[in-house]
Amino acid sequence: MTWRKPMPIKALRYSEYGGPEVLRLVDVETPEPGPGQVRVAVRAAGVNPRDAKLRAGRYAQEPLAAPAGLGMELAGAIDAVGPDVTTWAIGQPVFGRSATRDAVATHALSPADDLVAKPDWLTFAQAAALPIAVETAYRGLAQLGVEAGRTLLIHAAAGGVGLVATQLALLRGLTVVGTVSPANREAYAKLGGIPVDYAADGLADRIRAAAPTVDYVLDAYGHGLLGLSVELTGDPARVVTMADPTAADHGVHLSIESFPIPEVMAEVLPLIEAGRVVLPVEATFPLADAAAAYRRVETGHRQGKIVITV
Repeated sequence: MTWRKPMPIKALRYSEYGGPEVLRLVDVETPEPGPGQVRVAVRAAGVNPRDAKLRAGRYAQEPLAAPAGLGMELAGAIDAVGPDVTTWAIGQPVFGRSATRDAVATHALSPADDLVAKPDWLTFAQAAALPIAVETAYRGLAQLGVEAGRTLLIHAAAGGVGLVATQLALLRGLTVVGTVSPANREAYAKLGGIPVDYAADGLADRIRAAAPTVDYVLDAYGHGLLGLSVELTGDPARVVTMADPTAADHGVHLSIESFPIPEVMAEVLPLIEAGRVVLPVEATFPLADAAAAYRRVETGHRQGKIVITV
């Protein structure tokens, strides 16, 4: 066998914690898929608030030991398969999760069993927007054990997770109240949710006016709302947060486990195809301008997903 030097690819990296200004598009060696993995030639990658929090060092205990990448979700075409992978062939369009949180690149590795075949009716940008928001929303509702006829409060309801959770809950027969910015109020109401201004002053009173009884809370915001959420439901077991690391202080479950993407999409993708669940792509940014995509997602005033195209 003739040894070949790995060819470089382009990938977004940061070598220190900070704002979007620490991001650099650099050359790195092309990753080779190991057992159970495939390599994807990336066409689009979703941008998530958690990426920005990690890059900012919010969860860090010590300085970075090596440059880190960004991006948990992607869409593209299979470029190479690991030695034991028989479920995928070169060239197949797919979408799903990245293996090592580095999907914002020209190529990335993914677990073979955490990908879904991309249907023709989805663009690559639309497909890349789905995995994390849909899986997180689906998981949160499952862990809450929501039942028809009850009322669900969603914090950060106009973000990707909030929008999907709202629609899935409405389809299951719940009343849904969502905290949103004034700019997102009209769009959220058209979706079927009951919008409540997310401003801290008077928030409890506005929520009670919209929903005298709150049975469940899904917190996709993560900034100091767990005490209020437990107060509204009367039971920390009826509150799930996907974003607040202080959950244990309130007796609330911090949902960080992941459900398999194919399992979730088997139920939700037909709803998306039928137009019963919609996740708008608010804006796309080219890979060369990826830092701008993260500046945009950090404004917090979104109506859907931000996607980086390759």
